[in-house]
Amino acid sequence: MFNLAPLMLEKVGIIVIVAFLLSQMRSFRQVIQNEHSRKEKIMLILLFGSFGIISNYTGIEVHHHTIGRPDWLTEMDHESALANTRVMGIVIGGLLGGPTVGIGAGLVAGIHRLTLGGFTAFSCAFSTILAGIAAGYFGKKRKQKGKQITSSFAVLIGMALEAVQMLIILVVAKPFNDAWELVQLISLPMIFGNGLGTLLFMFIIQIIKRDEERARANQTNQAFLIADQTLPFFRQGLNFHSCKEISEIMLKLTRADAVAITDDHQVLAHVGAASDHHIPKLKPETGLTKKVLEKGKISIARSKEEISCFDSQCSLEAAIVLPLKVKNKIFGTLKMYYTEPGKLDRVQQELAEGLANLFSTQLELAEAERQTKLLKDAEIKALQAQIHPHFLFNSLNTISALCRTDADKARKLLLELGSFFRGNLQGARQMLIPLEKELANVRAYLSLEQTRFPNKYNIDFHVESHLEKVMIPPFTLQPLVENAIHYGFPRSKSEGKVTITIFSKNNQLQIIVADNGKGIPEDQIELLGKQVVHSKKGNGTAIYNITERLKGIYNGQASLSLKSKVNHGATITISIPLERKGVFDQDVEGLHCG
Repeated sequence: MFNLAPLMLEKVGIIVIVAFLLSQMRSFRQVIQNEHSRKEKIMLILLFGSFGIISNYTGIEVHHHTIGRPDWLTEMDHESALANTRVMGIVIGGLLGGPTVGIGAGLVAGIHRLTLGGFTAFSCAFSTILAGIAAGYFGKKRKQKGKQITSSFAVLIGMALEAVQMLIILVVAKPFNDAWELVQLISLPMIFGNGLGTLLFMFIIQIIKRDEERARANQTNQAFLIADQTLPFFRQGLNFHSCKEISEIMLKLTRADAVAITDDHQVLAHVGAASDHHIPKLKPETGLTKKVLEKGKISIARSKEEISCFDSQCSLEAAIVLPLKVKNKIFGTLKMYYTEPGKLDRVQQELAEGLANLFSTQLELAEAERQTKLLKDAEIKALQAQIHPHFLFNSLNTISALCRTDADKARKLLLELGSFFRGNLQGARQMLIPLEKELANVRAYLSLEQTRFPNKYNIDFHVESHLEKVMIPPFTLQPLVENAIHYGFPRSKSEGKVTITIFSKNNQLQIIVADNGKGIPEDQIELLGKQVVHSKKGNGTAIYNITERLKGIYNGQASLSLKSKVNHGATITISIPLERKGVFDQDVEGLHCG
C-alpha cells in the first residue's frame, strides 16, 4: 500500500498537468465556462473520456502483491489489475456536464478499460460507467437547487464513487480472495489519490471561471468607462465633430488600431491606422460596411479580402462592423479595425457588441432629448411672442401721443422703435443674447416711456463692466422695468426710482431690479412666477414668462426671486449660472432656435 501511494500521486500529477495545459487553450476554457449545447456536450464526452483512457494507459499494474508498469505491447495477465485515476476524470466530467456527459465519458473510458483485460476488467468498466451516471445525477441535482459545484463537493463525490468501485470489485471480481487482496492494497491510495487529483482539477476549473469573471468585469468596466466619456458627444448626435471625439476615446480605451463611425451614407470619422485613405465625408468604400448598412447585422472580417478595402496597400487586416440603430432603423455603423487578425479575439468582439448596443441606446436618448428641446424651444418662442406685442402697443401709443406735440421727436422715436424691433427680430432666432444688447433694448424702451411720462421716475444703472458679453435670455430686463414703472408708480405724485444692478457673484450672474413703488401684496407674491396672476396692470404674465424661460433654458440652474413690502417697493433678483455651456458668447453655438 505504501509503495503504491507515491506512484498514484505521480499518475494524478500527469492528469493534473494535462488539465493545466488544456486550461491555457481558449477552446477548453470556453467549453468549461459556457452553458453546454449538444456540440459542446459531445466535446466534453470526448475530453473526459480521453482523460479516462490516459489514466488507463498510465495506470499501475498490480499482480497479487507485485506492483509494476504494464507492457501494452502484450496482453495484460488475467490475474492482474490496474490502479489508476480513471474515475477522477469521469466524476468531474459528470459533475460539470450533467448526466449526458457523465454517461458518455463513462462509456468511453469503461469500454476501453474492458478491452485491456485483467480479472477486474468487467467490474472496473461497470464501476466507471456507474460513476459517470452518479456524478451526472448529483451534479444536475445540485445545479437545480441553485448551488455551485464546489471543490469540497467534487472531492466528496469522487472519493465516495472510488470507494463504490472498491465494493463492486469485491462483489463482481472473481476469485474473491484475489479481489480482497487487491482492494486491501489499492483502496486507500486510489481513494485519497483520486480525491487529491479531483481537488487540484477543480482548482484549475475554478481559476478558469474566476479569470473569465474577472475578464467580464474588466470588460464591463471598460464599456461603462467608454460610455461615460462618449455620452456628452452622443448627445450632440452623429456629426463630424462628435464622431471624431468618440472614435478617439475608443481608440485610446480599446485594443483597436483604428475606429470609424459612419451614418447611413458617409464616413463621419476615422482615426488610427489607414487614415490616409479612410477619409471622412466620403461614402463608405469597404464592402463590409455596405453589407452591414444593407442587412443591419454584425459583420466580422479576419482578412484584407473580407474587409474589401479599395486600397490594395491598406494595413487593416481584421475588422468588426456593427450597426447603430435608433428605433430599429439603421442610423449608421461603428467599426473597429485591427492590423493583426489575432487582436480581434472574443473579448474584443463582445466588447464591440456591447458598445454598439450602448451607443444605439445613447443615440435614441439623444434623439428623444433633441425632440424635447425642440418642443421646449417652441414653448419659449411662444412665450417670447407674448412679450413683443405688449411692448409694441405701448410704444406706438407713446409715439402717437407725440405726433401732435413734437413731430420731430416722434419721428426720432419711431426710427428708434424700428431699430429696436429689427434687433429683436434678429434676436428672436436665439434663445440667448449678449447682456449689452438687452441693456440697449431696455434703454430704447425707457427713452420711449420717459418721453411719454417725463419726470415721473428715474432709472439708475449699476453694471459691472466685464459682463457685457455674458449671454442672457432676451426680454429678461425690459418686462421687469416695465412692471416697475406701470405697476409700481400708478398715479404717483412723487418721482419714482428704479435701480438696475448687475454683477457676478459665486459664478452666478446677478440681475437685480428694485423700485420704491407701492409694492406687492403678500398673497400675490406667492403666486407670481408660478402662474399667471390676472390684475388690471397684468404684471403676473411677464414674471411668469421669464420664470418659465429660465426653467426651460437653464434646466433648474437659474432662478427668479421676488421680495416686496406694501408701500416700500419691490425687488426682483434673477440668478443665472456663468460657467455653463451657452452662457458666454464663445459657447453660444447650438442654442439657435430658428
